[in-house]
Amino acid sequence: MVLLIHHPILPQCRKIRLQMSEKKILFVLKEEEPWKLSPDVYKLNPAGEIPIFVSDGQVIAGQYPICEYLEDISSENRLLPPTPGERAECRRLMAWFDEKFYREVYRNIAQEKVFKRFSQGLAPDSKILKIGLNNLKFHMEYIDWLAERRNYLGGAEFSLADITAAAHLSVIDYLGDVPWENYHYAKLWYSKIKSRPSFKDILKDSVKGILPAKNYANLDF
Repeated sequence: MVLLIHHPILPQCRKIRLQMSEKKILFVLKEEEPWKLSPDVYKLNPAGEIPIFVSDGQVIAGQYPICEYLEDISSENRLLPPTPGERAECRRLMAWFDEKFYREVYRNIAQEKVFKRFSQGLAPDSKILKIGLNNLKFHMEYIDWLAERRNYLGGAEFSLADITAAAHLSVIDYLGDVPWENYHYAKLWYSKIKSRPSFKDILKDSVKGILPAKNYANLDF
């Protein structure tokens, strides 16, 4: 049995949960608050970051090592494409969301609305939120562009590119900030992704004191 130390509002953690679910790896979750990590986290990962994967004495810290490890050990439902060029495109999109989307959107919306509230007891800064929402429009246009031209974001088949994008976007969707009505193809793509069995538990996520948006768990929006 695998233990994953996580928090539901972190896209890095959602990404690993989705990947393990797609691979039919059984796991249990232990929740840690990222703004107040316990000493146990630092014992397992001196960097003080989650997710952390624990299995049979094997400890792997950080989303990138965990993600690659899961692909290495499990032949069930390969989530990286078969050719080098396709894998490069998949990894490019993973980096886009893990780095660019995270920096430009997640930090300005989720950290303002959630982290600041629980770590400092402060209301979000409207100026920072506005920056995040403006940045979100750019990213939604790009997702819409990709979804119009491809079956999935990374190409013809479902891959870690879709998992990574959906992990990040689902947090913003939980908070009710995605203007789906303006992005037809992105909406169709996300509906297809969140209808997958692996997404079922993600749609049940809750953050104490913050209710999900009205249509968060609605497969038909």
